[in-house]
Amino acid sequence: MSNQLIHNDHFSKSEKFPIILLLDNVTSPANIGSIFRLADAFNIQKIIICGKNILLNSPRTLKTARSTIEKVDFEIFENAKEAINTFSDSKEIATFALEITNDSIAIENVDFSKTKKMVLIVGNENFGIDKDLLEWSDQKVHINMFGINSSMNVAQATGIALFEITKSVSP
Repeated sequence: MSNQLIHNDHFSKSEKFPIILLLDNVTSPANIGSIFRLADAFNIQKIIICGKNILLNSPRTLKTARSTIEKVDFEIFENAKEAINTFSDSKEIATFALEITNDSIAIENVDFSKTKKMVLIVGNENFGIDKDLLEWSDQKVHINMFGINSSMNVAQATGIALFEITKSVSP
């Protein structure tokens, strides 16, 4: 008979995946809370939140995040250009923008195994990733979609992307 594991029975790794999530003007408290839970679930290095009036203490964010805000390392920058300046000097960091573009590659076709450290950029719920960030990124990746819609919820897309990346990257 199978028994569902509770939090204390669940094994968690101490080593973090070398992934930094950069949220470009993600504004929905529910999405931000969900992304914190995903960051904890995939044990990534850090979240960088870019935007104005980021309210991590909103009831919706806190309810959705379920205490992961206290567990996941994060920084807040008012604008993304300020945030990416912290990475500009490093040649070791590969940057991936999760956005459907004319030159994006399906994420399942990208070999992440040789990537030592990466930044995964996800964008605003309505407008996607800022054009300057798209240009700054090393590669644009997308999730294949088979319906009539051309986008999906940013938190859901982040979860799918982290799953695809962590299949081939070691913590």
